[in-house]
Amino acid sequence: MNIIRLTRLFTFEMAHALQGYDGPCSHIHGHSYRLEVTITGIPIQEKGHPKNGMVLDFGDLKKLVQETIVDEVDHALLLSQDSPAELISMLQQLQHKLVLTPYQPTCENMLLDFRTKLRNKLPENLSLHCLKLWETQSSFAEWYAADEVKLKN
Repeated sequence: MNIIRLTRLFTFEMAHALQGYDGPCSHIHGHSYRLEVTITGIPIQEKGHPKNGMVLDFGDLKKLVQETIVDEVDHALLLSQDSPAELISMLQQLQHKLVLTPYQPTCENMLLDFRTKLRNKLPENLSLHCLKLWETQSSFAEWYAADEVKLKN
């Protein structure tokens, strides 16, 4: 059987601030993000099946990622839940689209969060192969399933 990789590109606008960071990224600022999602699977080989020959319909992958990640973060401000309470309160009162995270909202940590969310939503016959999150035109973080370290008990 042949394993195939499918990749779909997503774009969204998002702002964040890095609490306690020792540079300009400690201030609220935004980026035009690009997220590449790659899954692996075996194409369906069932005559008469509407998805015959597909690992997953690209439209289904789009819907999955859109609903699981993009809808939540697009045009949102991501802040650590440890950010100053006054700031959080003010943003909430002004009805800004605010997403509070249990982590510092770096490109790397967002990528790991996206990985977990997508893994929880993918059909069992598919695997998440890799993610690449572009924060700027020249800077990105990437995660590969093959690189994960297995911890021994």
